[in-house]
Amino acid sequence: MDTPNPPGLPASSKMGLLASFIFASRWLQVPLYLGLILAQGVYVWHFLLELWHLVEAAFGSQEALQALVTSIGYKPDAPLTSLNETVIMLVVLALIDVVMISNLLIMVIIGGYETFVSRLNIEGHPDQPEWLSHVDATVLKVKLGLSIIGISSIHLLKTFINAANYDSKVLIAQTAIHIAFLLSALAIAFTDRLLRNNTLRSH
Repeated sequence: MDTPNPPGLPASSKMGLLASFIFASRWLQVPLYLGLILAQGVYVWHFLLELWHLVEAAFGSQEALQALVTSIGYKPDAPLTSLNETVIMLVVLALIDVVMISNLLIMVIIGGYETFVSRLNIEGHPDQPEWLSHVDATVLKVKLGLSIIGISSIHLLKTFINAANYDSKVLIAQTAIHIAFLLSALAIAFTDRLLRNNTLRSH
C-alpha cells in the first residue's frame, strides 16, 4: 500500500521552488553592477578634472600645472614653470588609461549582466555593441584579458617615460607583471580554442 503524500506541495513542486530560488539568486549581482556604474561616474569626474587642469596649465596656470605634476608623480630636476612634452605625454597617457579602464567597466557591466543575470533585449538596437551579439563567459574572459593587457601596457609606458622617478626593481616588477598578464590572456585564448574545437568534433 502506497503511503500518501504529506499535506502541502508535492516533492516535485518543492524542488521546483528550490531551483527557482537558486536561479533567482543571480539578481543579487545587480547591486554589484550598479556599484560599478557609480565607479564609472567617479572615473568620468576624474577624467574631466585632469583634462581641465591640462587646459588651465596650457594657458599658464601654475596651480593647475602643480596639480598635474603631483597627480602623475613627475619629479623634475628643476621647478617647472610651464608645460613640457614629458608632462603632456604623461597626462595624455593617464587620460587614455582612464578611458581604457572605463571601457573595461562597460564590458564587465553590460557583458556580465547579459551573461549572468538577464537578457537586455536590445537586439536590433542601432547602438547595440557588436561584441555583445556573441558574448559568453569564455569570450568575456578573453576580452577582459586583452583589455587588462592594454591597460597594463599604458601603465608600463607611463613608467618608462617617467623612469627616472622609479626604482629599477619597480621597473622590473611592472615588466614581469605585464608579461604575466600577456601569458595569462594567451593561455585563456588557447584553452577557449581547444574547447571550441572539441565541441565541434563532438557534434
